Amino acid sequence: MANTTASAGNPPTVRQRRKILLIVENAAYETDPRVQNEVAALAAAGYQVTVICPRDSRAPRVRPPEGVRVYHHWSPSADGGRGGYLLEYLAALAQELALAVWVSLRHGFRVIQGCNPPDTICLVAAPFKLFGVRYIFDHHDAAPELYEAKYEKRGFAYRMQVALERLTYRLSDVVMATNESYRQLAITRGHRSPDQVFVVRNAPDPRRVFPVPENPAWRFGKRFMVGYVGSMGEQDGLDLLLQVAARFKARGRRDTHFTLVGGGRTLSQLKAAVAAAGLGDLVTFAGRLPDREMLEVLSTADICVNPDKPCRMNDISTMIKIMEYMALGKPIVQFQSTEGRVSAGEASLYADPARGVEDFADKIAWLLDHPEERLRMGAVGRRRLDDSLAWKFSVPHLLAAYDRAFTGHSSRPASQADGVAVGVGAGSGKTSAPHSAHESAAR
Repeated sequence: MANTTASAGNPPTVRQRRKILLIVENAAYETDPRVQNEVAALAAAGYQVTVICPRDSRAPRVRPPEGVRVYHHWSPSADGGRGGYLLEYLAALAQELALAVWVSLRHGFRVIQGCNPPDTICLVAAPFKLFGVRYIFDHHDAAPELYEAKYEKRGFAYRMQVALERLTYRLSDVVMATNESYRQLAITRGHRSPDQVFVVRNAPDPRRVFPVPENPAWRFGKRFMVGYVGSMGEQDGLDLLLQVAARFKARGRRDTHFTLVGGGRTLSQLKAAVAAAGLGDLVTFAGRLPDREMLEVLSTADICVNPDKPCRMNDISTMIKIMEYMALGKPIVQFQSTEGRVSAGEASLYADPARGVEDFADKIAWLLDHPEERLRMGAVGRRRLDDSLAWKFSVPHLLAAYDRAFTGHSSRPASQADGVAVGVGAGSGKTSAPHSAHESAAR
């Protein structure tokens, strides 16, 4: 458990008397940039914030803002299978409920914010709703689509994801969606009123994500470097990126190194695949890194990639790594997706899913051979972030969501679409109608 003291001096404002409990289950506070951004914005606005999250002994120390309390719970090391996930979720659920009771008695709260996945956090909020506590669903990942992306099938476990999502929406007083696609899910699939759903986009805080001097050591002696930062799970497409590296080797192109930052459930399998394919001279797994070293890797990269495999989950999800790449002025290569294009616009090249890794490799190779285009795309990305996508543009929508939760009304619009350039001139596509340290979905 960690904590800081509340600020003293002036009499408390209305917001300083508003107490919040934020629960995040799939990442520690110290490794989740979205949660860190939200907590900092809420604390700056005068809210009293308490966080419950798992402990991650490998995470770098991150001091929360003054007045914010962070309570950690134990989390089993899941094996990546469905049984492992079930054990993890049950253990987390029991501890979250016990800690929530403790926080309620010790500090109090009027709103619970649950950050999925999984969609079991609503079960912690349910008994408190009997006493007038409001529930905000912070929708990071579409859980049914995430399950299908991981296991490539449906069945009983998938139907459970659908049922839990339905219950989560039903118990939610306010929904915070990461993009317009998720907002439409809440309205259509979740039957939430449009004025209950607020778009709070993923975006990097420029105080944490900014260019730093390059370090040629991360190129491992090669002329070019392709960088990646993020989680390494089944849906994240690192296996596809290794196939891209294999294509480079087969073509005789040995001037490029792939430096990959992050960790996850498939990391050991990916390392074994690199060894089996003889790609050790082209691919390096840097592991989880402190922010400064992560920024050094990405600042050194000539191109940054998002190899998320083409699927419904990745099509509708906003990946924070895309905005991190844009914050650093880096050109991007990714597969064609609805929300990927909304975020990056002309800052990215989009591989054709039908042509798969062959087209992805072609796009990287073309960009490496056109330095002037890399510079132009990097500048476009940075400008898009500065003009409409930076975290500061999401803060008013976050505060509006909380105004709605506490008062039942808000002076701000629920949708953030007006703040995102999505027209043809911006080089981005339309959203669908009906989604990190640096590991997160989305998201």
